[in-house]
Parts: sequence; structure tokens; C-alpha cells
Amino acid sequence: MPLEHGRIQIYTGAGKGKTTAAIGLGVRATGHGLKVYLIQFMKGRRYGELNSIEKLPLFTLKQFGRDEFVSKKNPEKIDIDFAQQGLAFARKIISEGKHDVIILDEINVALDYKLITLESVLQLLENKPKHVEIILTGRYAPPELVKYADLVSEICEIKHPYTNGVLSRKGIDW
Repeated sequence: MPLEHGRIQIYTGAGKGKTTAAIGLGVRATGHGLKVYLIQFMKGRRYGELNSIEKLPLFTLKQFGRDEFVSKKNPEKIDIDFAQQGLAFARKIISEGKHDVIILDEINVALDYKLITLESVLQLLENKPKHVEIILTGRYAPPELVKYADLVSEICEIKHPYTNGVLSRKGIDW
């Protein structure tokens, strides 16, 4: 049974856990029979959560990015192309209305890096089917998106092991 009214959610901020929170909501949604699509911008690496998601029949994912970091000051053409392809794919998946929850992971960063335009993302949100819930993640959520959203959570870093030289850990951080 689809949602009666899908909303727009944003998970942003400098703290760890934005993608994890969105995926957690996606797992919860599948537990209630909702179909979820995770579209990742600027990511091409195989993170552990992707292995788990592939085992959930109602949870689909697709990545649009490389394993390498993107230069904010001088993004490569391939990074811009991936982001544009991701946005076009998101537009298609959203307009079809076959999924109840769509997660646009790291789309805020793609906006901040100017890989895609704010106008194109706002248009995407304005044209979504009524029953579709959309979650946008990533640091640097622009004020215009924050104003447009129904729910915004800012995750702030208070303390992180990385500041003490602890590298990211398999199964915990990726």
C-alpha cells in the first residue's frame, strides 16, 4: 500500500551518519512493504551496507560516481557526467511512481560542488508523485532546499576518532 502523502526529508550536517540514517529509514520502510530506491551521487565504492541492501527484495540501489574523491575546485568531466546521469535517472525513477521511498544520497554535495543545479533538483521535487517520499542526504544542504523540505535533520560532529588518528574501519565506517 503506497504512502498517502510522500514528504521531502533532508539529512545534512558535518557529522557522521547521514547515509546510515537514510538507509535505516529505507530498511524500516521495506519492513512495512514499501519499495525503496537508493540513488547514490559521487559514490562508486562498494560500502558494506550495499551488500546488505542487495539482499532485501524491496530495496534497490544504483551508484553514479567513481571510487576516487571529486575535486570541488576543479571537478573532472566524468564526475559532472555521472552526476547529470544520476539526476536524469532519479527523474525517471521518481516520475514512474513505482517506488514509495527514494533516497538521493549525497545529492547535497553534488549541488555544492556544482555538478548539478539547484533549479533542476527543485524541479525534480516539485514534479514528484504525491505518494513518493524523497530523502536527500549530504553536507551543505542549500537554504532553498531546507526551506522546501518537510523534515530537516542536521547531524553535527561532537567527537570523532579520526581527529585522534583512527582511520575508518571496515564494517563500521564503510
